[in-house]
Amino acid sequence: MGYLSTMTLAPFIAALIIMLIPSQRPGLTRAVALVASVISFGLSLVVFAGYDWHRAGFQFREAYQWLPDYGITISLGVDGISAPLIILNAVVLLTGTIVSFKIADRPKEFYALFLVSVAGVFGVFASLDLFILFLTYDIAGLPMYPLIVIWGSTRKNYAALKLTLMHVSGSLFIWVGMIAIYVQAGAKSFDLEYLASQAHSLLTPGFQTIFFPVIFIGFGFLAAMWPLHTWSPDGHGAAPTAVSMVAAGVLMKLGAYGCIRVGVWLLPEGAMVWSPVFVTLGTIGAVYGGVMAIAQRDFKFVIAHSSVSHMGYVIVGISTMSLVGLNGAVLQMVSHGLMTALFFAMIGAMYDQAHTREVGIFGGLAKNMPWYTGFFTIACLASLGLPGLSGFVPELLIFLGAFQTYPMVGILCVATVALAATYMLRLVARAFFGPLSPRWASLHDLLPNEWFVGAFLVMTLIIVGVYPTPFLDMINASAAPVIERVGGIR
Repeated sequence: MGYLSTMTLAPFIAALIIMLIPSQRPGLTRAVALVASVISFGLSLVVFAGYDWHRAGFQFREAYQWLPDYGITISLGVDGISAPLIILNAVVLLTGTIVSFKIADRPKEFYALFLVSVAGVFGVFASLDLFILFLTYDIAGLPMYPLIVIWGSTRKNYAALKLTLMHVSGSLFIWVGMIAIYVQAGAKSFDLEYLASQAHSLLTPGFQTIFFPVIFIGFGFLAAMWPLHTWSPDGHGAAPTAVSMVAAGVLMKLGAYGCIRVGVWLLPEGAMVWSPVFVTLGTIGAVYGGVMAIAQRDFKFVIAHSSVSHMGYVIVGISTMSLVGLNGAVLQMVSHGLMTALFFAMIGAMYDQAHTREVGIFGGLAKNMPWYTGFFTIACLASLGLPGLSGFVPELLIFLGAFQTYPMVGILCVATVALAATYMLRLVARAFFGPLSPRWASLHDLLPNEWFVGAFLVMTLIIVGVYPTPFLDMINASAAPVIERVGGIR
């Protein structure tokens, strides 16, 4: 077994071990989950640091025969697009595991489902076989239903069912497109590199024009692409803290990653034909999410609609079919995943004490919760694109890519920054400053595990913001061949 298979299987094996642990041993359950998280995080660092972006291409490759008669192989590898997303998933796994130490209701079942979901995410980012990518894509999403229904809050049954139905609906689109690509390419292999090699021969322009929107829409469900985004606010709002961190931090990135890896890479000519349509949908999502975030009065719903807006940026960056736009889209996925993990970790810490997320009833919390206020404010500043934090560089690149290809889209996207400043700064001012209400005088600052998670995620936001070069060099090395296949702007 290599780095990628060990990294992917560690959470899954831990989930199996946890199911064998007696329910009376919650401490042992947490310890097993933490060990698996640390293993996956450590291996993700090895993969990220060891990736040679000068050589580019897929590295750390592994292959295991599974169903050779049908061309299905468990083939693993990472390139400059997937390696940053793998380390993002590992960060969310580690911090989500730690922040969930306080779960007292059935922690055994919670951690088992949580770890299976994150193992599926690793599988998607590391898979070089289209069938395995689809299989792990569904494995990542389906545990969300019991995780929300059992441990969630506020309309949790409705939100869990809605998320699951939207995920399954998207999977149906992907399944149809995947089988069509497999058959059209000669029904020999699901290997992504083989299928990509047939893009200009067997995968004809007419075929690509028909099936590119099928693939892009299918993955667009989980990417919260407008108007397929409606599961996101409800799902994030109802999910428990760690599940919100995973749903917003990495599950939405699975959809965007699939749009790039399967849609744009395998069907480049179809991507060029449909790019105006999807750049329009991305722009609408960015503006709509910002406007809706201003209208929200629930902490989680503000961040959830903000996520729709930021994922709209990602769809715009991908659909510009420009190198600078695609670089920005991938880095935005990393940045947004980190900041939303921090947001939901902090919101969960406050909800556990106050048992409400209503923004308007708070005020002056900075007096009793200085660390909490600092961490949350940094997440807000990263979200609105403050220079020196992770959100600035990717948004700048996406805007540059938009201005290169669709100037009006660039103008509208830049305008959404003003919306982000409005709802984020107003949120901070209302909740944390001004006179402290006697009702909240008993609230205390972060617990040790919450403080560690907040400090760790703040550090990552600053690292990506101050020194994004390693990420951009890596992303650019793999994004450039994609744009060259498409015939976009380099």
